[in-house]
Amino acid sequence: MSKKTAVIIGAGPASLTAALEMLRHTGVKPIILEASREIGGLSRTVAYHGNRMDIGGHRFFSKSNRVMEWWQNIMPVVGSADGDNGGRPDVMLVRPRKSRIYFLRRFFDYPIQLTGRTLQSMGLRLTLRSGVSYILAAIGPKRTEKSLEEFFINRFGKTLYLVFFKSYTEKVWGVPCDQISAEWGAQRIKGLSLRGVIAHFLKKMFTKPSGDIAQEHTETSLIEKFMYPKLGPGQLWEKVADYIWNLGGEIHFGVSVNRLEVRGNRVVAVEGVNATLEIVRYECDFALSTMPIKNLVRTMSAPVPEEVREVSDGLVYRDFITVGLLVNKLAVCEADGSPLQDNWIYIQEPDVTVGRLQFFNNWSPALVADPDKVWIGMEYFCNEGDALWLLNDEAMSNLAARESM
Repeated sequence: MSKKTAVIIGAGPASLTAALEMLRHTGVKPIILEASREIGGLSRTVAYHGNRMDIGGHRFFSKSNRVMEWWQNIMPVVGSADGDNGGRPDVMLVRPRKSRIYFLRRFFDYPIQLTGRTLQSMGLRLTLRSGVSYILAAIGPKRTEKSLEEFFINRFGKTLYLVFFKSYTEKVWGVPCDQISAEWGAQRIKGLSLRGVIAHFLKKMFTKPSGDIAQEHTETSLIEKFMYPKLGPGQLWEKVADYIWNLGGEIHFGVSVNRLEVRGNRVVAVEGVNATLEIVRYECDFALSTMPIKNLVRTMSAPVPEEVREVSDGLVYRDFITVGLLVNKLAVCEADGSPLQDNWIYIQEPDVTVGRLQFFNNWSPALVADPDKVWIGMEYFCNEGDALWLLNDEAMSNLAARESM
């Protein structure tokens, strides 16, 4: 019997994982087609003058022990803070999670923590308003949540919603919270609520810290440590790609898929254009796609119901731009005078465009060429083709420089 073939569109984490599992556990040969020249999709690492940038900030954490073990099988975990391990680069670090919200020109811990520092940052008036609004929401919640705004208010009260969620959420998605469905909140925020935050805080007070990285019973937004590849997330997916090549799989770069040949109820071949503008065709027994749904529907050779095509054509994909900023020293520091310890900071201030700051030094010291410098990623959320997207590199750099002051 001839070996069966699976064509996989895209070389992101899902595609690479599927391909390696096929090679390890089946007789199917995967052929990955990637339009770019990069491995890892959004979870890749970009190198620039010896500094490495994580596009998006990727914590390696899962409630599934099987997934955690899968990652560790690719890259073992070391426990030291800097992950030196005798200089070995291909390891996972265990990193502490710290993130805050910047609002009213002050820092607030996120997830919300009932500490003296939080209450001091909020001030007596804002604290009282938050407490009253939460009580009102708890007494008379919206029985039917129609929007994300109502979802947040039911769980935190209106004041905390305005302080901790509204502006940043709208920057990220480009849509007012009262126009985003409550179902989105149920999927993205899951079990996070003020009640859950309080319970987590009390549990921390009376429970001895565990050195175990497995946190399957912890809400995703409340995890306090995570695994992270020493040289950034792309390092893990590059290793997975090496395994795929060594086990007989194929990865083709620069191939833009433009047609899925369908016979009956299955895809029998995938066609595309390669880097030299030649048409290439790959016959297959199976086809897996991670390309945008809009593009996938347009490539189908079989008739697509008009209502399906209409929905897919109307999909809008949100994008973002990351500007790397290498500085000698930050103007702000921790209360004890030490450098900021945050992995990232949400910018809730509505008077600036930047949505989030990444501090790559705190993800992994190995991401920064000069340990005396601070390597920052400034994230700007946009739609492809809008005013922010169309700024050239110089204008984008100037915007980031102004907003970093």
